[in-house]
Amino acid sequence: MSGLAALALLAALTLATAPASPAAVLDGATPHPTALDPTAPDLAAPGSTALDPTTLGLAALNGAALDRADLDDDDVGEVARAGQWQLAAMRLPQAWRYGKGEGVLVAVLDTGVNGRHPDLRGAVIQGPDLTGAAKGLWGRHGTAMASLIAGRGHGAKRKGGVIGVAPAAKVLSIRVTLENGDPLRARQRVAGRDALAKGIRYAVDHGADVISMSLGGGSGSWEGSASEEEAVQYAIANGAVLVASSGNDGASTNRKNFPAAYPGVIAVGAVDRRFEVARFSNRHDYLSVVAPGTQIVTADARDSYVVSDGTSSAAAMVAGIAALIKSVHPDMSPYNVRMAIERGTRKRPADGYSPAYGHGVADALLALRAAARLDLPTPGFAGPGPYFGEGPPPSSRGPVVAGLLLLVVAMSARVITGRRGRRE
Repeated sequence: MSGLAALALLAALTLATAPASPAAVLDGATPHPTALDPTAPDLAAPGSTALDPTTLGLAALNGAALDRADLDDDDVGEVARAGQWQLAAMRLPQAWRYGKGEGVLVAVLDTGVNGRHPDLRGAVIQGPDLTGAAKGLWGRHGTAMASLIAGRGHGAKRKGGVIGVAPAAKVLSIRVTLENGDPLRARQRVAGRDALAKGIRYAVDHGADVISMSLGGGSGSWEGSASEEEAVQYAIANGAVLVASSGNDGASTNRKNFPAAYPGVIAVGAVDRRFEVARFSNRHDYLSVVAPGTQIVTADARDSYVVSDGTSSAAAMVAGIAALIKSVHPDMSPYNVRMAIERGTRKRPADGYSPAYGHGVADALLALRAAARLDLPTPGFAGPGPYFGEGPPPSSRGPVVAGLLLLVVAMSARVITGRRGRRE
């Protein structure tokens, strides 16, 4: 397929993309059953557009028409990569000069991940299903998020398909929730209770460096829960970085969303191509940063692609930035990783912070540079140099000793003179 045809198809799909819609909540205990994820798009609903050769219609640009009969898998992969506007916006090609997430494990707590997708082959470790439900509608949202974090693309030189922010990282898939619209959701009320808290602890105990949570409205409804907060603190104490989406009801109820609102979690909102905050992005004083979250192309569980809006995508990308930082600075604390991401932003608010933008728009290159500054050794504790802990070198002790001897002689002479004067 020609580049013109690919752009034509992409333009048609972009115009067809609908606003963000809720995707999934963590359990049936929430009083808002339409929001499995007030923070994520519903990838199973009409709100997202499928990039699938069997469902695509006609696209035209300057009189050039593209029929779905002209498409094959390579063409779809080409279109998917062409639609990843966030790669340039977050300056990922420049950031990848430092590393691509090698040696980092990112836990994706979601609806499951299809590790057989062409863009995720070899990248996914399958963890437990903590929902207590049968498979049902499995893995669409989780696969989408995993592709944004660690997608590797496919084809010649991996130039097709979705490439993630940290394409060399590994994904640990832990199923903690069901897809929106899954008829099995009603049965998850009891069996899946505290699934998120259990998922966080499982991720930590199995070596996750970063935990990505593009979901919300968990076991404690919209007020959070003690078990989840304790799990978050357990993760932080063990060196794991936690990232969560801020929510998708910013244009209406703008509810406080968990796990994003737990202390220590990097909460992420969404911006469009112009770096303007998306209308649906929740605005709260716990927001850390914003990232691309509109017209985002992702992998789909059915081995194809979707285009959708939501803070879920934004959070997954920031989790990818955290993976890049941990790859270059493996011993960096969760606090400093968060500081690097918040300091390494563009379009910072005039006052330095706002509930809409947080600290600004996440930028992978700037975050890595900020991490390098934060990872500098503390002055005075850079390690044992030639003088550290041993005093002056031996060659300089002679003058010091001679000076002390002269001082002792002078003091002794003064004492003797003083005594003679008193005798006289």
